Amino acid sequence: MDLFVERAPLTGGEAKESVLRFSISNSGVATASAPLVGLAAITRHAMRRGDFTAVVSQLVARIERDGGDAAAWLDLSTVQQVLGNGANRIALQADALRRARHFTHARTSAAPLRLLALMAPGDFMANTPLEFLLEQSDVALDAFYLAPDQSLPEILPDHDVAFVAVAESDANLPLLEKLAAAEPFWPRPLVNAPERIAALTRDGFSELMRDAPGVLVPKTRRLDSETLAKAEGLGFPFIARPAGSHAGDGLRKIESRSDLDFYLAETDGPAHYVAPFVDYRSADGLFRKSRIVLIEGAPFAVHMAVSPRWMVHYLNADMMDSPVHRAEEAKFMANFDADFARRHARAFEAVAQRAGLDYVLLDCAETRDGQLLIFEAGTAMIVHALDPQDLFPYKPPQMTKIFAAFQDMLRRRAAPRVRAAS
Repeated sequence: MDLFVERAPLTGGEAKESVLRFSISNSGVATASAPLVGLAAITRHAMRRGDFTAVVSQLVARIERDGGDAAAWLDLSTVQQVLGNGANRIALQADALRRARHFTHARTSAAPLRLLALMAPGDFMANTPLEFLLEQSDVALDAFYLAPDQSLPEILPDHDVAFVAVAESDANLPLLEKLAAAEPFWPRPLVNAPERIAALTRDGFSELMRDAPGVLVPKTRRLDSETLAKAEGLGFPFIARPAGSHAGDGLRKIESRSDLDFYLAETDGPAHYVAPFVDYRSADGLFRKSRIVLIEGAPFAVHMAVSPRWMVHYLNADMMDSPVHRAEEAKFMANFDADFARRHARAFEAVAQRAGLDYVLLDCAETRDGQLLIFEAGTAMIVHALDPQDLFPYKPPQMTKIFAAFQDMLRRRAAPRVRAAS
């Protein structure tokens, strides 16, 4: 199928003499010849402590038979990242993207809806991990990798709806800017506005949510190392992290001048995010941190972790080992709509309005005075159904609820297929 699309030029201050033109043609796109094994299947294998020897051997054998098998190169890159071999992952991904930019995912059933994920090169945090949301669904997911240092391609794979999977980061900003300029001309509905994603920097989000009702986002500043070393205007304790870090990597609580000196000595990178430390312990002395996803503004519980440590991540909390904490999470999910979501309805509404995204996630907690304390907002956080069901029997129904809401959103956003006038 070939479709030529031309839209009217921008007007006003952004007026251009020329228009952006896209053509949709599956025959005109460099597409991988085989479907991907994919991130979801590879991650599931890792979480089950599976041996990757056979997986790697099969992928290498495919490459030896056909060096142009881009899907094998990309899957091998994913395996290397799961195994912690970051340097190998980068080289293998580059090899894959030299061979193809368009990748399909294996499908278990007919797929009447075609979703095109607009992707950036990079690690797992570079893009929204859509695969986990669409497993066993009737949505066909294709990944289309874009190059930050090149113009957007004029020929696009066929699709019913596109999703801007490119997540906020310094490296991804050029791509988000290109996609924002192209958004008015895109030939199909586009989910998650790229300029809104770009606004989710840690300092940008804290400013965006300033004075939002029911919400506390600690004022966050981005400082270079020299400025941070002076510590001007910073009251102890505060938290600091390297710009671009995630999942607690490099995150430190700075309680004294010596703490700051140690942090700067051990931390690479020229830029840092700093924010006041908020003690969000509950009355029992434990910290509780939740992940919430907003889908078209509606909140859904992804998980809730309980820990004696202030830096809570689900994997470093003792949820696997504590039946008591799992029971608390199960209750949190079962009562979420009538309890947590209702209690913070005004806050979630403010986030949805100010963020302006169809799909956005929040890592958050509650302050002692009942505010919604948001640590981070983003689109690259994972929502999955990979936890062992014998330990977490309450999770599959909740994940199914989230997946259904996401897929319903895509169906609503997908426009009827009409041939655009040229």
